[in-house]
Amino acid sequence: MFKQIITTSLIAGALALPAFAAPLTVTLEGVEDRGAPLYVGVQTEEQFMQEDGIAGEKLESPEPGTITVTFDLPEGAYSVSVWHDLNKNGEFDMLENQMPNEGWAMSNQAALRGMPTFDVVKVDVGAEGASITETVIYPD
Repeated sequence: MFKQIITTSLIAGALALPAFAAPLTVTLEGVEDRGAPLYVGVQTEEQFMQEDGIAGEKLESPEPGTITVTFDLPEGAYSVSVWHDLNKNGEFDMLENQMPNEGWAMSNQAALRGMPTFDVVKVDVGAEGASITETVIYPD
């Protein structure tokens, strides 16, 4: 499902947004050099954990370290999901204990205590925009 969210977000991101848009800047720290695609998806509350998204970007083989991407969005609340497809199989792989077996990050991930809810991970984007910084978490 995670793959579908981000893939659909990439397609939705190609659609025109209203002229009055604000920047959402997403900075990802700790990106590892894995020679694999990294996906960043943005969703509204109605799209959260579904297949639709309002914006997204795919980085084919990102450089290690810190990466910044920016999305122009209408004012509102959004979630940001990141997935580093380490084995390049096009699926977000989970371990038997339901923990991710891929690199991942999510907006406001420090507040997560189990399955994410929109209220926990949302980012409010006002007229002046918003910025978040998250660390990509990799399996051991």
